[in-house]
Amino acid sequence: MDLGIAGKRALVTGSTSGIGAATVTMLAAEGVSVIINGRNAGRAEAVRDAIVAAGGSAAIALGDLASDDGAEAVMRAAHAAFGGIDILVNNLGQYEPFAPVWTDATPAQWAATYDANVIAAVRTIRASVDGMKAAGWGRIINIASGAYTEPPPEFPTYGPSKAALVNLSVGLAKSLADTGITVNTVSPGNVLTEALRSNLPMIGKANGWEETDIAALERRFAKQWRSLVSRTGRVEEIAAVICFVASAHASYITGTNYRVDGGSHATLN
Repeated sequence: MDLGIAGKRALVTGSTSGIGAATVTMLAAEGVSVIINGRNAGRAEAVRDAIVAAGGSAAIALGDLASDDGAEAVMRAAHAAFGGIDILVNNLGQYEPFAPVWTDATPAQWAATYDANVIAAVRTIRASVDGMKAAGWGRIINIASGAYTEPPPEFPTYGPSKAALVNLSVGLAKSLADTGITVNTVSPGNVLTEALRSNLPMIGKANGWEETDIAALERRFAKQWRSLVSRTGRVEEIAAVICFVASAHASYITGTNYRVDGGSHATLN
């Protein structure tokens, strides 16, 4: 399917690895000029070089979106790369802290999680929405999580921050009615990203699991989270949904949340 977005410009935050890297790669294959964001120059360059080698168009906007100054610098570089942003994918997020006891997470850690998972998106949206309004077209896609309905107790700050992001997206969609801009969330279930892979041993130890190798831990983890497909997701599966929501075919979809979770979360939406 031709997604109808060739020539558009997209910023995907947190796109030096995982879901973000898969998303910029897929968008670039559709003819979108993509802007890679992260804090590690080497990883950003690797993603960019792979896209360019495949015939795509890519630039880098390095920096930390979890502060006002950092976000301002990132957004300035992102807008300068291709002259604007048509598609904004707020993929940046963090799991930390891992806290087997809920009260082990400090107020400062709660604030840091909200800054990365919620306020960073507010910063990028505020810097992008006027240009989208002027163009009469835009896509804002916020990456939440199935944890917004079933927060994992070992990551106490994570689920509530993702619930806030889903709520934010619906309010923003309403505020942008009749502008040509759609706002949606994509809520992945458990995806075998680098972050989950690194956390699986800690999760297994906290739950007293006997398994130690990653493949066995993934199966046990998927079973605990009631995956109906008996595994965790893959980054390409999430990226494919993001790209469709960004497409020309999705203009009648706004204020909506897409669960991509193998049926593992107990909710009707």
